[in-house]
Amino acid sequence: MVAARGCRPKGEKAVKPAHIAIIMDGNGRWARARGLPRTAGHRAGVESLRRTVRAAGEMGIRWLTVYAFSSENWSRPKAEVSDLMGLLKLFIRRDLAELHQNGVRVRIVGKRDGLEPDIAALLGEAESLTAGNTNMNLVVAFNYGGRDEILRAARALAIEAKAGRLDPEDVTMQDFEARLDTADMPDPDLIIRTSGEQRLSNFLLWQAAYAEFVFVPCRWPDFGSDDLAAAIAVFEERDRRFGGAAAQEAVS
Repeated sequence: MVAARGCRPKGEKAVKPAHIAIIMDGNGRWARARGLPRTAGHRAGVESLRRTVRAAGEMGIRWLTVYAFSSENWSRPKAEVSDLMGLLKLFIRRDLAELHQNGVRVRIVGKRDGLEPDIAALLGEAESLTAGNTNMNLVVAFNYGGRDEILRAARALAIEAKAGRLDPEDVTMQDFEARLDTADMPDPDLIIRTSGEQRLSNFLLWQAAYAEFVFVPCRWPDFGSDDLAAAIAVFEERDRRFGGAAAQEAVS
């Protein structure tokens, strides 16, 4: 089940999203509903991630961004954070070779400062090994927060202005976007959130300006290719205006 469809003009050809971003929500509730520890939900969530990456590739999606670990998630119980870090390491060590073989380029967005050396090294390895791949881009938002990203970009511009390398009056939107973690990436066309919650939770705040949103009630471990296809079908029915009027309205 997905959110209600929009109103794409009749006869207009459906356009598949080039970039899908997913807020993978509901691992803990999935586990609790089954009388299992939260760690079991996170492990099931990793399996769902594997399914979804494969399905997106088969559907011809060029960019897939997943919200893996937010900058606020460090406040969770230490044991849970430790387990999440272990799952990240396992995913990279177990799946990186397959992703590379399938031509998937792995990109990481989020703050790198302060990460444990072994985690930072693994993230760097994933990026460097797959840097030349062109079939699909898998962007992992790790230690990521939209507000933090915007603040870091603003600070970078301020430092350049203070040093006299940049006139604040001449700063453009493109200058700002060039300092974001997603500098050379397209904005998401579609953002999916599982578990029924309807909020961004500090995810891609700048980039989501004109994204379409689809909220699905199933929890992340239950998310599969059929759910992804259904969300894309909803997207294809939307009339995307990017702040302008629909073609029919513009001529009336």
